[in-house]
Amino acid sequence: MDSNILVLSPGLQCSIQDLGRKGFRCFGVPISGAMDKFSAILANKLLNNEEGLPVMEMTCKGSKLFFEDETFIVITGADLSPEINGEPIQLNLVYNVKSGDILNFGKLNFGSRTYLGVKGGFLTESRLNSYSYFQGITEKGRIEKGDRLKIASNNPDFHASSSKLKISKSHFNTKKLEVTKGPEFNRLTKRHRLVLFKREFTIDGLNNRMGIQLRNKFPSVEKDEIITSIVIPGTVQLTPSGKLIIMMRDCPTTGGYPRVLQLTDIAINQLAQKRTDDKFRFELESSYGFLSRLVKKFRD
Repeated sequence: MDSNILVLSPGLQCSIQDLGRKGFRCFGVPISGAMDKFSAILANKLLNNEEGLPVMEMTCKGSKLFFEDETFIVITGADLSPEINGEPIQLNLVYNVKSGDILNFGKLNFGSRTYLGVKGGFLTESRLNSYSYFQGITEKGRIEKGDRLKIASNNPDFHASSSKLKISKSHFNTKKLEVTKGPEFNRLTKRHRLVLFKREFTIDGLNNRMGIQLRNKFPSVEKDEIITSIVIPGTVQLTPSGKLIIMMRDCPTTGGYPRVLQLTDIAINQLAQKRTDDKFRFELESSYGFLSRLVKKFRD
């Protein structure tokens, strides 16, 4: 018999996400995947799952979920005041939920995106080697009221640790996002670069899984058109109107605006935890930081 979670209330921008749909960008398919991969991987690690198993992503407002079957769960990422049967539970700590238990969320205390991991992962629709929701690739793009989300059967041999992992608040409240130079960075004048790295930028209300627009106006740039070229999550584009747009996990595969900066992987995760009106600055990654990331990538 299948194990399931019944969605009583879907929350806001809730979806199933793993680490992304890789190998299909040549066909125009976005990578997708968890906006904050650090928190998604953490959820799976705490459950002793493979790190790429699908989790539920919630944005600012959480879901209300009825567990039809017993399993183990963990909540990571933003603090949305999670409760089981009305009793508060902690972040980054594994809980055994029983058949008939209700998981609910309340006030947002910090961060933006929360992740629910279950032992064995969610077993919803898989398309193109990924469980990540994306309308047009998967049947739906969002979790809806009444959905039954299939999960792995309970593993009676699993024993949850009672230890709680403490995550640095800097992941959620950092005021600096590290970047590298984008392909069109050299088109910027000295004045442009000064503005780019000295100004405090504000996140606009136009932000979602596809991209995050910044509210500040940027000085116009000569020859601001480029031949449509590759963009990836973390690419910072400068539009003709002087707006900066940061591409996120569901971004298209190409774009026609100058790519002036590129966020590091860590910075993408940190940006995913910010909300409308939050402020930050760009900081150019040091050569040491870049080489350290490069070495780690090849070691992994």
